[in-house]
Amino acid sequence: MEIIVENRKAKFEYFILEEFEAGLVLLGSEVKSLRERKANISDAYVIERNMEMWLHNMHISEYKSATRTNHRPKRDRKLLLHKKEINKLIGQIKTTGITVIPLSVYFNNKGLAKTKIAIVKGKKLYDKRATIKQREWDREKRRISKNNF
Repeated sequence: MEIIVENRKAKFEYFILEEFEAGLVLLGSEVKSLRERKANISDAYVIERNMEMWLHNMHISEYKSATRTNHRPKRDRKLLLHKKEINKLIGQIKTTGITVIPLSVYFNNKGLAKTKIAIVKGKKLYDKRATIKQREWDREKRRISKNNF
């Protein structure tokens, strides 16, 4: 599994409730740009349109060597999911305070582009402070244990 891009702020900004793996419908120039790691998912989110899930606001840079058939960088991309998963995601999206975001985009062992999406709930400011406090404490514990040996 070759990770292309990862949303590192997601674990800090949100509580992750459930994760799913979804396929991506991409154009050839988009796949080539992903192989060069020219993508950004930090502002991306998943929307529902006509009982289908779409990845909105994901940026994949244009491929330099492509001809006039190059893609638009921020176009909506369809997610490939099972019907039960789509119904579950639609039910969760309609709940207040719940959203669906991509956590990472990667190529699986067969060379297919996949994305890991998650149902998330936003953290409050005091939750973010607690996360920072825990992270600093873990870092300090590692530093102390490293110096003792």
